[in-house]
Amino acid sequence: MTTEEFIKIMDSGAEVTAKNPVHLHMTYLSNEAMKITSRLNNAYHTPEEIAALMEKLTGRPFPEGAYMFPPFYTDCGKNLKLGKDVFINSGCQFQDQGGITIGDGTLVGPKTVIATLNHQQNPSKRANLIPKPVTIGKNVWIGANVTILPGVTIGDGAIIAAGAVVNRDVEKNTIAGGVPAKFIKKIDTEE
Repeated sequence: MTTEEFIKIMDSGAEVTAKNPVHLHMTYLSNEAMKITSRLNNAYHTPEEIAALMEKLTGRPFPEGAYMFPPFYTDCGKNLKLGKDVFINSGCQFQDQGGITIGDGTLVGPKTVIATLNHQQNPSKRANLIPKPVTIGKNVWIGANVTILPGVTIGDGAIIAAGAVVNRDVEKNTIAGGVPAKFIKKIDTEE
């Protein structure tokens, strides 16, 4: 199985049965990601070196103006799409097999967790995986220690308060917070 075939299957949202070829390729990609993130996280790197390691991790060019403070953790990397001028603060953990897209100008607070995989509730099928993408719009501000769960879309300009657990979509230009995250208020975009 190629990585392109793997991404296509994961992007389809189809359930992945434990120990099938897709699941085995995911394990291969996880091991590759561990090698790269180990290098990223265990020494000082210039911004150019961080960009080069992220390009190797994602298989895509590191976007113009994007920046990251390691450590950074992922168990795939190949289904992570970053926009221009994205900032990822330290200690973030992205489970991107199901697809993570982060729009231009978004700020991701420290220790943010983004998950894109779920499991079956039935114990006999618990090891099966259900991928669902996370899409974060442009100019979003995600506070520290936020958890974003599979299938969530966060609209452009939204703010996610520190410590929130986001389990449903967040409208553009709104503030959401809490556990689970709820609408707090609309952001005044008039100047």
